Amino acid sequence: MRVSRAQAEENRQNVIDVASRLFRQHGFDGIGLKDLMEAAGMTQGAFYKQFASKGDLIAEASARALESATNRWSNAVVANSNDPLGAVIAFYLSNGHRKEKMEGCPLVALGADAARQSAEVKASFEAGIREHLRVLTRLLSEADNDEKHDKAMAILSTMVGAVTLSRVVNDPRLAQSFLDAAAESVREAASS
Repeated sequence: MRVSRAQAEENRQNVIDVASRLFRQHGFDGIGLKDLMEAAGMTQGAFYKQFASKGDLIAEASARALESATNRWSNAVVANSNDPLGAVIAFYLSNGHRKEKMEGCPLVALGADAARQSAEVKASFEAGIREHLRVLTRLLSEADNDEKHDKAMAILSTMVGAVTLSRVVNDPRLAQSFLDAAAESVREAASS
């Protein structure tokens, strides 16, 4: 049975959405096409009608995951316009975000995997990183643009590293200590 172009595009977008979550949960190599397509409510055969390769899907799903992450930062800012950077810090360096694998930060969940992927996948990550840096730069106090950009880079690195380390350890107190120490360090960096 043929599907309309509109339905085919809707199916494709659904696969990208599902893949963006499942890749964050399992890694790029931790889930096969059969299971991924099944989770999207489709057959494995339908995959090749929509994507040239798994690498093609990885690039698109990575871009979607990073876009979702940026939107979550924007939502945190809107929710607390009196302290927008504090809102991002509170959301990102929270125990709840640490536990979120499917919806959490793709930089944390997939950064090491992305480093071993194609130039197209790296380009998706680079675009997402640049957008995160733009958001952080806008949230920083008055300083010249070069200084703000450098601070934003240090802040993003600290936050991603802290969430990564907090996910690696078993001890919940140690995990929380990484998040708390990073939050303090980021607040200091932002105010200096």
